[in-house]
Amino acid sequence: MTTKHFTLHQQIRDLAKAKKAIILAHNYQSAQIQDVADLCGDSLEMSIKAAATDADIIVCCGVRFMAETAAILCPDKIVLMPNPDAGCPMADMVTPQALVKRKGDLGGIPVITYVNSSAAVKAVSDICCTSANVVKVVNALKNDEVLMAPDRNLARYAAANTGKKIHLWEGYCPFHNDLSVEAVNASKSAHPKALFVAHPECPPNVLELADSIQSTSGMIRFAGASSADQFILGTETGLIHAISKAHPEKTFFPVSDQLVCTDMKKTRLRDIMNCLENMSGQVTVEETIRVKAMNAVKKMIDTK
Repeated sequence: MTTKHFTLHQQIRDLAKAKKAIILAHNYQSAQIQDVADLCGDSLEMSIKAAATDADIIVCCGVRFMAETAAILCPDKIVLMPNPDAGCPMADMVTPQALVKRKGDLGGIPVITYVNSSAAVKAVSDICCTSANVVKVVNALKNDEVLMAPDRNLARYAAANTGKKIHLWEGYCPFHNDLSVEAVNASKSAHPKALFVAHPECPPNVLELADSIQSTSGMIRFAGASSADQFILGTETGLIHAISKAHPEKTFFPVSDQLVCTDMKKTRLRDIMNCLENMSGQVTVEETIRVKAMNAVKKMIDTK
């Protein structure tokens, strides 16, 4: 860390303490953002941890749906987003109106919505899921058919690991979805001793090559439990920093240097400082939407 960044880092930490704020950073944020945060994790993990704290302010370093999720789970706290322009292309691939129509066209079967979605979409869903618990959520429903949105690759992964018929929504993460078999094989050739761990947002032909399929937090746990000491990560490159801090004795390689989410990298240290100083970038969710979205999220959290 440069002297300039160290000074700004300390200023942010001091101001966050003075304002009783907690800084959350997603695992895909840049190293500088992760290092200034109080808590790092996946999108839902961050918000659940924040809800359990006594902070008055949540600074959410991620993309918009993550800040909305924090607002859903923490209605008594102020949620700030340092860079309000950070969105999620996959979350934008589904609207509440289109989802309601598709559900109706399919006879009203339950809708399982990935947490990587807007609050408005969550509000018209029956239950939410994460990449880590999707199989458990699908199996917990009594229905033999469900509709999953917005990620088609996550839905295909769930379908391959459950006995349910899953209707797809044609959404996807542009970065995970573009990962090719050729890129994976090239990385495996370059690191023959490494295990390949893939995120379920990757296409099915990529998942077939994986030694393990895990969410971002799952990858961190898997690396800790594995006897292997080298891993190729089939996910956004930001996780390399988080997982290397958790397991410094092991070596991690990105499956491709092209797997970089431009929206996740929009947040800068100066953005965090500005939003704390000016209380700017506040994210709120209309109460009627928040209550309905919270119901879908709570059903997921309560799933056994």
